[in-house]
Amino acid sequence: MKPGGFWLHLALLGASLPAALGWMDPGTSRGLNARVGELHVEESRSFEVTRREGPSIHGELSASCGKTFCSRGSRCALNRETGEPECRCLGKCKPSYMPVCGSDGKFYENHCELHRAACLLKKKIVIVHSKDCFLQGDPCTMADYARLKNVLLALQTRLRPLQEGNSRQDPASQKRRLVESLFKDLDVDGDGHLSGSELAQHMMEEQDPDVDFLGCSPEALLRFDDYNHDGSLTLREFYTAFQVVQLSLSPEERVSVTTVTVGLSTVLTCAVRGDLKPPIVWKRNGLTLNFLELEDINDFGEDDSLYITKVTTIHMGNYTCHASGHEELFQTHVLQVNVPPVIRVYPESQAQEPGVAASLRCHAEGIPMPRITWLKNGLDVSTQMSKQLSLLANGSELHISSVRYEDTGAYTCIAKNEVGVDEDISSLFIEDSARKTRLSVGNMFYVFSDDGIIAIHPSDCEIQRHLKPSENIFMSYEEICPQGEDDATQPCQWASAVNVRNRYIYVAQPALSRVLVVDVQAQKVLQSIGVDPLPTKLSYDKSHDQVWVLSWGDMHKSQTSLQVITEASAGQGQHLIRTPFAGMDDFFIPPTNLIINHIRFGFIFNKSDPALHKVDLETLMPLKTIGLQSHSCVPQAMAHTHLGGYFFIQCQQNSSAPANPQLLIDSVTDSVVGPNGAITGTPHISPDGRFLVSAAADSPQLHVQEITTQGEIQSLYDLRISQGVSDLAFQRSFTQGNQYYVYAALETAPDLLFLELSTGKVGTLKNLKEPPAGPARPGGGPRRIVRDSGLFGQYLLMPAQESLFLINGRQNALRCEVSGIKRGTTVVWVGEV
Repeated sequence: MKPGGFWLHLALLGASLPAALGWMDPGTSRGLNARVGELHVEESRSFEVTRREGPSIHGELSASCGKTFCSRGSRCALNRETGEPECRCLGKCKPSYMPVCGSDGKFYENHCELHRAACLLKKKIVIVHSKDCFLQGDPCTMADYARLKNVLLALQTRLRPLQEGNSRQDPASQKRRLVESLFKDLDVDGDGHLSGSELAQHMMEEQDPDVDFLGCSPEALLRFDDYNHDGSLTLREFYTAFQVVQLSLSPEERVSVTTVTVGLSTVLTCAVRGDLKPPIVWKRNGLTLNFLELEDINDFGEDDSLYITKVTTIHMGNYTCHASGHEELFQTHVLQVNVPPVIRVYPESQAQEPGVAASLRCHAEGIPMPRITWLKNGLDVSTQMSKQLSLLANGSELHISSVRYEDTGAYTCIAKNEVGVDEDISSLFIEDSARKTRLSVGNMFYVFSDDGIIAIHPSDCEIQRHLKPSENIFMSYEEICPQGEDDATQPCQWASAVNVRNRYIYVAQPALSRVLVVDVQAQKVLQSIGVDPLPTKLSYDKSHDQVWVLSWGDMHKSQTSLQVITEASAGQGQHLIRTPFAGMDDFFIPPTNLIINHIRFGFIFNKSDPALHKVDLETLMPLKTIGLQSHSCVPQAMAHTHLGGYFFIQCQQNSSAPANPQLLIDSVTDSVVGPNGAITGTPHISPDGRFLVSAAADSPQLHVQEITTQGEIQSLYDLRISQGVSDLAFQRSFTQGNQYYVYAALETAPDLLFLELSTGKVGTLKNLKEPPAGPARPGGGPRRIVRDSGLFGQYLLMPAQESLFLINGRQNALRCEVSGIKRGTTVVWVGEV
């Protein structure tokens, strides 16, 4: 435990300085002797620090000075005449009143003054760990002296009862006012100094036979607490005697803003100052940080500062500090995290014929929001604007309405903010007979239906490839969907599919207890991997190149298991690992984005267990359990934003009770912050982490919130819709930079709702036929799905019973309907290969 940590721990457990109206002096429970022992240990540490820092403070000291041992009360310095190191007595000590008794029978203000006196007098003086030194035959013991002060305060309370307004103050403020009142009454001449005669006069005036000072008189205050030895007590010395904590915080320091670039470290220093200041307590989202033993907030320093190492965007937000037991006076530190820009351009290269339109798009993320500029062959395009050359969506799209030969060139997108710059090139070639820029296997939806695997290019509304159920798996010669008994045709059954780096698709076949690996480039099913019975959910952990497979065991979920396929992007030679988790209901792996490209932890939910189980994705071992029992929450779904590091938890609902609000978990502390207001429903986070959309199949409410770049959650609006939401997808805005649309498939109507998040503007595409019917697929899932086409895509796909609807998101209009595809309920988008 760090120095000072023990006392802070006691303070937080209620063992700090006694609260006001008990007025038990610290001497009764922890007398001067105990403090002397602490001082001795503290002094040793101070001495060592002084010797280490000496050479760095005085650059002229030779290396030999660092090897010279000086006793306490002195320090090493160079002799001006000889240049040799020598020990000199300290000129002064740091002011502090922590009295110690010396072996010479004298009383010293602190341990440093004792050792300094020994150095100056050139004689040995040691600390006497005995209260007899202080007493010197006086019948007033330390315990009696502590009781004396309690009696004085009790008498003053009876003499000057607290007024009604003061009685509602916190105990520390009440005690301070009482001590001030006692000082004023004792200070007969009003000169701000209590003399021995004034204290003796008070003793003579107090004739109450019920008062017993137990061998001590008020004059003992001079002997024990006159730490400057001037024969009188000031109000400050009086405060010290009665352990009155005096804290201050200037108005201009009540809020402090610190800005740090991601990846660096920072120190937050508490500006609460004062005499007898208790240990400083740091909090985030109302949670005390001091004893959580966090990996990245792990040192509070001797100056009570908060150290954060390797700052990321999850650390942004507000931190508060206050002295233990004095929460009414606190400082708020606003930590802002800047992130250098990261960009992607699309397409990387394209060829067009003269006269057609061409667009080059650039997506940039960073904090503050980056500003985008374009160069053509090194020259700023803003000087070349014309009717046919324009910048859209705050510069994120360069549009040429009718290309000419001179438009051929390298177009550089540059994104810049206060802390960095990033750039990438999109090349445009104008040719008489332009080659097609899209590859035949990329930029397509892959749909898994009753009739096998179908690849559809949305701009052409054409089926590019159809892998029928009878086709063989390349490495095993099994059929993609084997026939049943008596050669009866068996429709394909699919549960879940994931895109692995636009190279492979992994898709689960529950009835066959296997996962197929589809080679996108070859457009073949490469192999099958046998897994536990009834695989129902797949998820790709991009950070560790592994696919998680959740299997139910049976339709009653009685034997659920989790297996992990490693080296997923290799396509073959993978390893299947069985994890130790049992009784699972679901799991969650936070998504990556341009800014966050590595995820360390995942989470597991167990059936009927009000808890989240945190898992190390590298080792696949459990790390800790986050209890949700006090909130009566069994988790059902999760979402995560890297801005402020929030997890949003949807709890399982009781059909006979009102819906529980979402829970917020702080990923810095792994602690529940509280409910997310009154927001209910399944949480969905936009790809950049900025927008939270919450909706449910059985609720007509859709809630939209924004997470700011200061890590604050703000409600934008609630939208009332006629039906509940089955599923939703995000798509970047084509008119505003860094904004998003949401497309929501309604639960009981054949409609698709689209919503511009920044404005709340709503539209609806109606009569898109009924969703797929028939028996529910294993793993459940939404009644009707909607899938987007990636970061730069403008198309969305929504299946009906025997067809697929392709929607042009740029125009918010129906592109086409592709018929003859039955129950295409498992869909994956594959970008450029």
